[in-house]
Amino acid sequence: MEWKLLFTTFGMVFLAELGDKTQLATFCLSADCDSKLSVFLGSATALVLSSLIAVLVGDAVSRVISPNTIKIGAGLFFIVVGVYTLYTAVRSI
Repeated sequence: MEWKLLFTTFGMVFLAELGDKTQLATFCLSADCDSKLSVFLGSATALVLSSLIAVLVGDAVSRVISPNTIKIGAGLFFIVVGVYTLYTAVRSI
């Protein structure tokens, strides 16, 4: 077990999920439903499953494409999405 990697991953995912649409949806479900345990278990299971899929796909893709290329691609993707978001926001003013 690589403890540094474990804590780094935890910190990154935890911070990324704060204020995320998923957290807001969970917040709304919890406020609207009586069974808080069901909402927690459903949202926690969904996050674990989506993380499992990301790890498996990331492992498979990294066998074909170098990790550095994946990082560059992800960075470019976020830049494109950010520029598009700014463009649509400014256009709607």
